Amino acid sequence: MPEVRTRFSPSPTGSLHLGGAHTALFNWLIARHSGGAFILRIEDTDKERSQEEFVREILEALAWLGLDWDEGPFRQSERQSVYREYIDRLLARGAAYYCDCSPEDLRARREAALARGGKPKYDGRCRNRGLKPGPHTVVRFRGPDIGVTRWDDLIKGPIAFDNRELDDLVVLRGDGIPTYNFAVVVDDISMRITDIIRGEDHIPNTPRQIVIYQALGADLPRFAHMPLLLAPDRGKLSKRRGAGSVLEYRQQGFLPQALMNYLARLGWSHGDQEIFTRKELIQYFSLEQATTSPGVFDEEKLKWINSQHLMGLSAPRLAQELAPFLTRLGIELPDQENLARVAATLAARCRTLVEMAEAARFYFQDPRPYEEKGANRFLTPETLPALREVARRLDRLPEFSEPALNQLFQDLAAETGLKMANLAQPVRLALTGRTASPGLYEIINILGKPETLRRIGEAISFAEGKR
Repeated sequence: MPEVRTRFSPSPTGSLHLGGAHTALFNWLIARHSGGAFILRIEDTDKERSQEEFVREILEALAWLGLDWDEGPFRQSERQSVYREYIDRLLARGAAYYCDCSPEDLRARREAALARGGKPKYDGRCRNRGLKPGPHTVVRFRGPDIGVTRWDDLIKGPIAFDNRELDDLVVLRGDGIPTYNFAVVVDDISMRITDIIRGEDHIPNTPRQIVIYQALGADLPRFAHMPLLLAPDRGKLSKRRGAGSVLEYRQQGFLPQALMNYLARLGWSHGDQEIFTRKELIQYFSLEQATTSPGVFDEEKLKWINSQHLMGLSAPRLAQELAPFLTRLGIELPDQENLARVAATLAARCRTLVEMAEAARFYFQDPRPYEEKGANRFLTPETLPALREVARRLDRLPEFSEPALNQLFQDLAAETGLKMANLAQPVRLALTGRTASPGLYEIINILGKPETLRRIGEAISFAEGKR
């Protein structure tokens, strides 16, 4: 059996969005699962809309996701001589012909066909005129007039099109640029693509491409058409409907492995498992487990998956991921060891790195102003004696280990008769500005004695001001 070769072929007319990343991921996973090759091709023949900036963004997004390619990136704009060679083959075989029908004439004939109740397809006027190349001629493919074009789709199952529905499509425009359906066939033949995995919106293109394969005497690849991703309202997924570009998700604090995990689960499953490592996705992925129903984008589910991957990182690795988001907030980074200790306290409490950076602010910046509701309850004249005593005992404590801190608070609760919450919450507010935070003993240990006592002193002054 020949090596499996898949491809991803984005057009650089915009950033890489989730739909494109979803297609790229399925192709990449099939290639990696089978030990085959993943080819990257840039379809940049649309000179007016293609931009080099978008090429860079697409490559950066794929690299961030970890979708490495084995060959390419190839550019269609640099393959004109290859397309010309295959055009000449079609012409030599009588499978294509020159056409000089003007756009105005074509429009008039289509309108006339519609008026008669016919189909607005090309009527074949130039098929047998024997035209030669000219300044305004295009090359048309001579489509089959009868029969049915069929294929066994790896996801959708058997699909058939009546050839009478097909048109003599233009394969080479008057400016010498090949059209989409022709260029992709030539690319896929010359790049030896064995499996074409793409969105189901390409199903109408497939019979047009199959007949070109047949006319060129080339073996057909296997086709698989994935259901499209839907927005939460079940409309077409777009930036306006709840999904941005891949690099925007990086900016929002998502891990690439989490986004990969989430996209893989949209349209594919492996039992009831939800969280996958990159290695597991490669091991288990198969189109046999692909679904035929569209996946609906759910950002809350994505955030949950991201939270699971955050918790799965080691503290040093999490610190590395968190650092740029703290820098974005203007926070001067501590050494990696201390940052790892901070990150470890937040791993189970945050869904994104943006949330984690915000939650970490109190470690590096003054926690004031205090949370109003909490301050009204826990930083009052009534809590002053307990706060002062906590400060006094912390100052005398030789070490800030968790057992030592726990013993301090347990002893104070027993001596004063106060509930632990009435002791811990005023201290928590003093140190973090909030009533909800990581473990109090962890915070004290990380902040250290001088900073802990300074913050408690500020809270005491705040409570004294309420007298």
